[in-house]
Amino acid sequence: MNRIVTFVVGGFIALMLLSSTMFVVDQRRYAIVFALGEVKEVIRTPGLHFKLPPPFQNVLYLDNRIMTIESPDAERFITAEKMNILVDTFVKWRIGRGEDQPKKYFVSFGGDEGRARDRMSQIVKAALNDEITKHTVREVISGQRGQVMEAIRTKVVTEATQIGVEIIDVRLKRVDYVEQINNSVYDRMKAERVRVANELRSTGSADSEKIRADADKQRTVILAEAYRQAESIRGEGDAKASQIYAEAFGKNPEFYKFYRSLEAYRATFKNHGDVMVIDSNSDFFKYFKGSGASAAPAGKK
Repeated sequence: MNRIVTFVVGGFIALMLLSSTMFVVDQRRYAIVFALGEVKEVIRTPGLHFKLPPPFQNVLYLDNRIMTIESPDAERFITAEKMNILVDTFVKWRIGRGEDQPKKYFVSFGGDEGRARDRMSQIVKAALNDEITKHTVREVISGQRGQVMEAIRTKVVTEATQIGVEIIDVRLKRVDYVEQINNSVYDRMKAERVRVANELRSTGSADSEKIRADADKQRTVILAEAYRQAESIRGEGDAKASQIYAEAFGKNPEFYKFYRSLEAYRATFKNHGDVMVIDSNSDFFKYFKGSGASAAPAGKK
């Protein structure tokens, strides 16, 4: 019985010792094997691995995936023309895949990812400050943005390699003026738009006056030409009418005299209130008289 208990206890202890010598490396991690507090080996290959039992050897796991650092608030920087701008950045990084990179990372931060993030943020901020102070706002935003980003990335990569970090990418999410400069920029933009609008308005007014003057000129010319043509036509009509009258009345002068007298009567007695005092024997009433009109007493009206 004692032999069985001893065997079971011994088997359990052996199993415990065996399990303490085995460890599994996930594909998303690196494993650092320590021997009495010193780094002995860095394992990158996923799968089952063996080591000495504690306290002779221990294992620490490090995440080897790509991680992101985003600035919580926009950082303020001064450009070459002494203007304050706000810059938002993000960095893609991971533990270096070089032979000694995981070891450098552990030595630098003790495996603490929070410390690594803080250090990376400081490196990026220093690189941004160095480059932005050499360039104008226009160059940072659009003119030479690619060159500025490449210079920043080169500096960050150089610094990060020394602490066991591999930089995948560094980007500027947003570049903006501070509030005071924003207001002045907006005011300048507004003033420029107002100036352009006033210039266009004045140009339009000048063109409008020119068009209106040309239209008035054409109207005057057209009316004058129409009046000239109308007078010419009227003159030709009057001449033609006079010719026709002359031809018609020339055939019978007495009828012409009679017709003209009727027209005179119509014009004279047009209004009922008109009064005339005239000798009834005058030629004006010649055609009012009948066959015995010549014997009418004088002084009749």
